[in-house]
Amino acid sequence: MSRKPLDRRALFSSAAAAALLAATGLSAGPLPQRGGKLRLALSGAARTDDWGKGDGLFMQVAKLGLVYETLTEISADGTLRGELATGWSSSADACIWTFELRKGVKFHDGIPFTASDVVHSLSALGDVRALGPGRVQITLSEPDPALPFMLGRAHHIIRPAHAPVEGIGTGLYRVRHFAAGQQLLASRSAPHWKDGQAGWFDEVELVSIPLSSVRVQAMAEYLVDGADIADATALAGFNDIAVWDGQAVANSVAMPMTLGCGVFDDLRAPQRWWGA
Repeated sequence: MSRKPLDRRALFSSAAAAALLAATGLSAGPLPQRGGKLRLALSGAARTDDWGKGDGLFMQVAKLGLVYETLTEISADGTLRGELATGWSSSADACIWTFELRKGVKFHDGIPFTASDVVHSLSALGDVRALGPGRVQITLSEPDPALPFMLGRAHHIIRPAHAPVEGIGTGLYRVRHFAAGQQLLASRSAPHWKDGQAGWFDEVELVSIPLSSVRVQAMAEYLVDGADIADATALAGFNDIAVWDGQAVANSVAMPMTLGCGVFDDLRAPQRWWGA
């Protein structure tokens, strides 16, 4: 298949161009192994993005897939499980919820995670109060039996009360470089309580590419390992690129995805993928 040259000026900033290399072909393996770098070309970024705002796909993946965690999460098999919470219970009317918090967790700057961080992060939900350093109570104005599911979403990330908009979380990856609307470089945070369960890449790079056609070209030239795209026609002849509706990923990346979700519908995908 003939390929048109990629306009790299439209694709990357000079810093990103130096960092992005052609994807390495990898053979399939039965189990994940730590190492390597995942490169994703995403839409939805803006030069006004920061760690306090920005809800496009780029920042959603940056926040929930990499830097931050939530109280709960939907696992790759579609079931609900605890993340920063280890257990929860509710009153009979589903208005009062109590969450037990995971012990021994630290933010990327070394400050311990406590109930005060949850209170600060989730105050918009209602009356959120600490019942000691490892327990939180949330009182809702209306019953919500689905609250634990909702708390796994990107807009309920847990931020440190001492630095809420500094890009400091408890997630599997810590920020190494962030250029709003352009690029995020993140490195694996170790040790982490999810060691052996998720976070198989040593590094993850997100690059903002506004045009879908240029994201397709980046995939076609193996400059990235995954991208959200509007039209995959140009990738039809690539047997080593898996294409879903609006999403493409190199076959060198194994994808244990949440049931019923597309590649980037599960914003935690970068944590769960691994290079085979």
